[in-house]
Amino acid sequence: SLAHRCHQRSTAMLDVPFLPFCAFLGTLGLLCVAMVGTWCQHWRGGFSLDGSSRTFNWHPVLMVMGLVVLYGAAALIYRIPHTWSGPKLPWKVLHSSLALGAFVLTVLGLAAVFSFHNSQGTPNMYSLHSWMGLGTVLLFSCQWAAGFGAFLLPWAPAWLRALYKPIHVFFGSTILMLSVASCVSGINEKLFFSLKNGTMQYKLLPAEAVFANTLGLLIIIFGVLVVAALARPSWKRPDSDSPDSHQVRDVLGG
Repeated sequence: SLAHRCHQRSTAMLDVPFLPFCAFLGTLGLLCVAMVGTWCQHWRGGFSLDGSSRTFNWHPVLMVMGLVVLYGAAALIYRIPHTWSGPKLPWKVLHSSLALGAFVLTVLGLAAVFSFHNSQGTPNMYSLHSWMGLGTVLLFSCQWAAGFGAFLLPWAPAWLRALYKPIHVFFGSTILMLSVASCVSGINEKLFFSLKNGTMQYKLLPAEAVFANTLGLLIIIFGVLVVAALARPSWKRPDSDSPDSHQVRDVLGG
């Protein structure tokens, strides 16, 4: 029918090859990291470990690197067609290692902001940004521990993996979106705190505000594209012939 042909044509138009998409996404992620580093170096005075605002500057850089870019890379590992054949264990190890690396960067980013606040006598954990950010990190730690227990420990039963897998996938996307929201609210909060003198007021939209607002938009685009890739059926690893799925069907009587 005409409607069916139109649907096929529109689907074909949207059928972007995965690897070029991945290359674009990787470039976008690196751009986000480069921009947050440039913002902190050029406008916010650079980096140090002396407890000053230059110590704080490690916080946005490490959070964007860890919670957004590296976490997004970890989430997309199973979408790479090369991972669909052969043993799954090496890819599980890579997935969990990238996520662990993201977690380590995130903890260092938290340490930077707490160190800055404590040295300046600023209260911790009073803003919506801080509540959302810490909640995201706590959820991330639970997600990693549960994933490690269910998918990497050899004695985890197949029925438990089958039960937990959709939960793990759901919270993977949820944590990424919470990470993006935390980063964007943090950028906005920093601009409100910093741009309030004379010609540099935020409402006057100085160059720093344009740059940081653009960074926020790029982080949102990165997160949305990762979630879209995770949701795309044709990019999901076919599990029907994997040993895990045979075990699951046997246990569940399938």
